[in-house]
Amino acid sequence: MQRAFYNLTQSMLNHQRSLDAISNNLTNINTAGYKKDEIRMNTFQEELILVSNRRKTSGKFVQTYVDTSKSNLEQSSFEFTESPFDIGIQGNVYFNIQGTNGNVYQTRCGQFELDGEGYLCLNDSGRVLGQNGEIYIGNDDFIVDNEGNILNENGEVIEKLRLSYIPENADVTKVGNNLFSYDGDMTIPEGEKYDIIQGCFEKSNVDANKEITSLMETQRLFEASSAVLKYMDTINGRAASEIIKL
Repeated sequence: MQRAFYNLTQSMLNHQRSLDAISNNLTNINTAGYKKDEIRMNTFQEELILVSNRRKTSGKFVQTYVDTSKSNLEQSSFEFTESPFDIGIQGNVYFNIQGTNGNVYQTRCGQFELDGEGYLCLNDSGRVLGQNGEIYIGNDDFIVDNEGNILNENGEVIEKLRLSYIPENADVTKVGNNLFSYDGDMTIPEGEKYDIIQGCFEKSNVDANKEITSLMETQRLFEASSAVLKYMDTINGRAASEIIKL
């Protein structure tokens, strides 16, 4: 009985984590460059061995648990705006942002702007990095070519975007403000193809229809587990009452 209680409770916790991830995905469906979270389930097998009078009885059960929450890094589509500050990436490379804490993070959010000092920045997350450090633009009269070179109004190259490679199946850590941290080698492999596209930004890769379907299914599973748990609790209470009467 106690094992059943444990399994049902664990199941509810798994479903709750899934619900939290789905809700967060739906909240960020319109966030540029957002990569959806996916809850990965796994199983482990536990052996119960009872030894009595030289006889061994082995029982097995398989239990599902939350293995990890992983960001889905699949490429999404673009929204074209014609704003020079909106920059999209086609391929497995990322922008680098100098965070407000001094650390360097990666992002696919290309909705940039100028800060009060004329540097290219990502809202309040930090400044965009080029090959030589923070990128000073000064005004909106600039061009970014498909290799990431930044040209001023005279057609002179003033900087080049600092880009980092992250494979699509990589495990990244979300640090907030649409930024990632990755511990692997981020050197762009020789021959790796990518394009920088000015005048657009990459949209979230959240599919609303799929997320809503998953939300409904997971909610039903959560409620079913909750109902069974309450029923078992009632049965357990009745059994205890009968024992007391004896």
